[in-house]
Parts: sequence; structure tokens; C-alpha cells
Amino acid sequence: MSSEIHTRELAHHEALYSGFAQQHFAKPAVRALRRHIVGRILTATGLGRTSRVLSLGCGIGDTELLLAPKAGALVGIDLSPAAIRQARADAAARGISNAEFIETSLGRLQLPESSFDAAIGIFFLHHLPGAELPEAARRIRSLLKPGGAFYALDPSFYRLSGALGSLLAPGLMRRYQTPDERELKPREIAKIFASAGFHAHTRIDDFASAPLAGLFPSWEFGYRAARAIDELLIRIPGLRALGSNFELIARK
Repeated sequence: MSSEIHTRELAHHEALYSGFAQQHFAKPAVRALRRHIVGRILTATGLGRTSRVLSLGCGIGDTELLLAPKAGALVGIDLSPAAIRQARADAAARGISNAEFIETSLGRLQLPESSFDAAIGIFFLHHLPGAELPEAARRIRSLLKPGGAFYALDPSFYRLSGALGSLLAPGLMRRYQTPDERELKPREIAKIFASAGFHAHTRIDDFASAPLAGLFPSWEFGYRAARAIDELLIRIPGLRALGSNFELIARK
């Protein structure tokens, strides 16, 4: 990542994790969304009680601290010092001893190859410059054990909700989005990971439930209702291509 992009990303996330994210992510609909994500991670990767898991771009660890009790050990990394401080504090407050949080990047991570059974990147890949994605895929593969899986969740280039969000809630969109992030084309991402040696495929995850949790974070009932509708919509050929976020499941 170039120094200019690194500086902008870090500045944005330091501001985000200086109060807003902690309050926003703790609200019921967002917590329900994170529990859904953890369920999908478990289903897609098959990780279990003895699995060692790496989380890329872990932020304040709101997903990771839900996942850690279901794994053997978890290592979360993030560029933001504020995020890592919060993740460590929350882990200590909850008595979670098998989660470690490190202030670093994927490129600077000093860990042996084949260290992990699974890796995850929740809204992580779309922060990387396009030119860096092939090397990131190769690095992730090197960190996984044979048979290990990488799970990513990122916004789709084709998402209808992005256009609507820019019109209806531009302030919130700017609060979440950094100047350099972008939506990704699912097939292109799958091809990049396949070229790195993975068996990779993608799946649309939602239409309205994740955006609704962002807009109305205290409305858990609304999120759950939207999630139930999403489960029907993602099964409709053609329509599902307009979904908000897509999963990448890549196995070594």
C-alpha cells in the first residue's frame, strides 16, 4: 500500500475508532449482523474449537470477539492503534484469553507460513489497491495450512444499495467509507484468488439487511426481518447479482 493511501486509511480509521464505531457497533442490529457473519464464517470455513484463525483488518474486534470462543486461537491485525487498543480492552473485559490483537498490516506481518487453519477479512479486501490484491492473495495462501480456508465479505460493484445509500444517507456513507476504498467485482476477485492457487468461489450475502443495520443500528427487529427477506432474494437468479455484499470462500 502506498504511503499516501496508508496515511489516508489510517487517518480515517483513527477518527472512526475514536468513539463513533464503539457506540455504533454495540447497538442491537449491528450486533445481530455480526452474529450472522460469524455463523457464515463457521459454515464456510469449517473451523472448530482447535482451529487457529487470522483476521485481517480486524478493527475493534467486534466480529473477532464473537468468533474467538468458537476457535482455538485468534490473531487479529489492523493498521489503527485506536482499534487495536479497543480490541485488546474489550477482550480483557470479556475474559477472552485466546484472542491476540496486533497493530500491523498483512505485508508487514511476521508469522511463519502455514500458521493458520483459517483466515478472514470482513470488509477488508476493498480497502486494498487493485494492484496489491494478487500479492495479498498469495500472502494469505502462504499463511494457511494445507486445506485451510479464507473467508472474505466485501461490497459488490453491482450493488443497488450503494446507489440508494449515496442518495438517501450520504453523510453516513462518508462516515464509513475511506477516500480510497471501492466496491469489488465478485468474479474478478475469485479469479485473482484462483490465480494464487486457491479453489475460490463467491456468493451474494445480502440485499438490504446489512445496509439497514448501518442506517438503523438500534432496530434489531428490522434487521432480522430484512435478513429473512434477503435469504429469499439471494436465491433468485439475475436479481441476486444486484446484492449489496458478496462472500469469497477460497480454500488452499
